[in-house]
Amino acid sequence: MPVHFDPSAHPESSAQKNFWHLLLWTIVSLTALILWDASGMDRALAHVFGGSQGFPLRSNWFLVQVMHEDARRLAWALVLVLVFAIWWPFWVLRTTSRPERLQLAITTLAAVALVTSIRYASATSCPWDLNEFGGVARYVSHWTWGLADGGAGKCFPGGHASAGFAFVGGYFALRRSQPRAARVWLACALCAGTVLGFAQQMRGAHFQSHTLWTGWLCWICAWAVDVVMHLRPTHSVPDIPAVRSGS
Repeated sequence: MPVHFDPSAHPESSAQKNFWHLLLWTIVSLTALILWDASGMDRALAHVFGGSQGFPLRSNWFLVQVMHEDARRLAWALVLVLVFAIWWPFWVLRTTSRPERLQLAITTLAAVALVTSIRYASATSCPWDLNEFGGVARYVSHWTWGLADGGAGKCFPGGHASAGFAFVGGYFALRRSQPRAARVWLACALCAGTVLGFAQQMRGAHFQSHTLWTGWLCWICAWAVDVVMHLRPTHSVPDIPAVRSGS
């Protein structure tokens, strides 16, 4: 009789395979990010949309009102919906457990908090503040942490892109129970973050690297929350006292 391999019978092996798969993509994306930073393409791409007179699209109605203000409100509305869904699930979340829905809400908020915290501690100014684009600040790499560039700072990583990238945590929350839905969720979050980040780049609010780092940080945050929420407590086996033989 042929023997069929059942992957569900080996959960530890499957979990290890997923871990190494995630680690590989995390390292590959980090390497690509570092190479992008080293290439100097940030400023070259920024010059496509702006010059010494600034960025013509900085006050563009569609980019400001729709892609920034309205998109930000929509993102926070979705966060609120996810919080309510912990107790009142809907759509694909109906078939998820409450811990998974809790993880999704926590991850989204944690990612936003992480990006915001780093941004407010950053001395990096936005492209539209740089002297080569009509501002007063000089260009200083965001790798030069703590060195003021003469501008307002607080521009790295891209805060607005996190309105999309923060939702990548849905992939980790759904991947065990609904892997197909998890992949679709991840694709939507990545597309949303990329589009929102690019809209800000067109206005001169951020460099491309700001958007890319936001995505990577949100991914790392989501994975970290996933690991913490699935830690298995180790229970020590109590010592069993020896049975004394009767004297």
